[in-house]
Amino acid sequence: MPQIGWFELLVIIIVAILVIGPKDFPVVLKKIGTWVGSIKRYFSDVQKNVNEITNLEEDNKNKKDRSNDQ
Repeated sequence: MPQIGWFELLVIIIVAILVIGPKDFPVVLKKIGTWVGSIKRYFSDVQKNVNEITNLEEDNKNKKDRSNDQ
């Protein structure tokens, strides 16, 4: 996967400022930050739910194994 260096990041920022305009650039950055935050929260919730489900399945399996051993 290609990596983005400091120079490429600087070029992207300069082009974004020229295309969007210096007045609207902070507004766009704030909106992008909000989107990234909500996406991170969504994936965190999904991961938490998957972990809960797998833990429940493991607990049920362990309970079954213990009852079969007795």
